Amino acid sequence: MSDDAIRILGISGSLRRGSYSTMVLRGLQEAVRQRAQVQIHSLEEIPLYNADLDGDTKPPAVVTLKAAIQECCGVVLVSPEYNYGMPGVLKNALDWASRPAYASVLKGKPVLTMTTSPGIGGGVRAHAQLRQTLAGTLSRVVPAPEVLVAAVHTKVDGGRLTDATSLKFMTEAFDLLLAEIGRGVSAYCQKIQTV
Repeated sequence: MSDDAIRILGISGSLRRGSYSTMVLRGLQEAVRQRAQVQIHSLEEIPLYNADLDGDTKPPAVVTLKAAIQECCGVVLVSPEYNYGMPGVLKNALDWASRPAYASVLKGKPVLTMTTSPGIGGGVRAHAQLRQTLAGTLSRVVPAPEVLVAAVHTKVDGGRLTDATSLKFMTEAFDLLLAEIGRGVSAYCQKIQTV
């Protein structure tokens, strides 16, 4: 991959060490490595949102997350479905990143959403909730068919998604994200540069 590859931030909505959502991100990371650099960012250190902490001195993990979103060309969110919705850890991170309202690092940022589930629904209800939240952040959700990875536990191996059909569907959606970026919808897009 060249030094001027497009930088994409990948965020998994699960903290579990053996997270299927994180494995899906790793599979995508490998599949698109010639076209873009997907940097996976953990939400493990993000504290619960508290407006008292959202002043001039924010928690370090929040500062790092917001900087990572600011510096990337686009974001890929991969979420499991918990009780018909996205996990609290992901909603919490989006709440932090959405501040200040109407002027956050998410405003205008191209975002591709994906969901995973061991069940047959592939996390479709979490998908709907995720898109609704992103509408509130003024993100530019990529207009693509919903990327749902059903029966995900049967499609991973060696810590990453390996199912060819799922990877093809995901990379086609990823290409739509790159097209959105290429149309210049994100004023924040920066090329990776060597130091």
